Amino acid sequence: MQLNNIKPADGSQKDRRRVGRGIGSGLGKTAGRGHKGQKSRAGGYHKVGFEGGQMPLQRRLPKRGFKSQSLKYNAEVTLADLQKLGMDEVDLLTLKQGGLIGDMIKVVKVVKTGELSAKVVLKGIGATAGAKAAIVAAGGSVSE
Repeated sequence: MQLNNIKPADGSQKDRRRVGRGIGSGLGKTAGRGHKGQKSRAGGYHKVGFEGGQMPLQRRLPKRGFKSQSLKYNAEVTLADLQKLGMDEVDLLTLKQGGLIGDMIKVVKVVKTGELSAKVVLKGIGATAGAKAAIVAAGGSVSE
């Protein structure tokens, strides 16, 4: 066997459909496009969402909502996550190494979900008022 002898397996590649090549081909005359009209002509079609001049649906409906582009750089961590992590000092790097946040994250905030019994010191990480109280009650501290 040589590279110039390799062929695809039998039946794996169908011949492309040749339209407009006479009546015997089964796709002669109108070539499967029907009779007349915009869709039968070469280059005759319209853009997506076009409704024949009627005001299209995407323009009839009101604009709504907003998704901030900075959201992909923000993350939340729960008290239960900190408990599971089991570290004394927690900063952005330790959270990334622990797999609690993604690599692109730049801003982290601790939220009060779950329980925290271990002493944890947060460095460069924000916390909600409830989470801060829980961390201080467990003997830890928060320095933003």
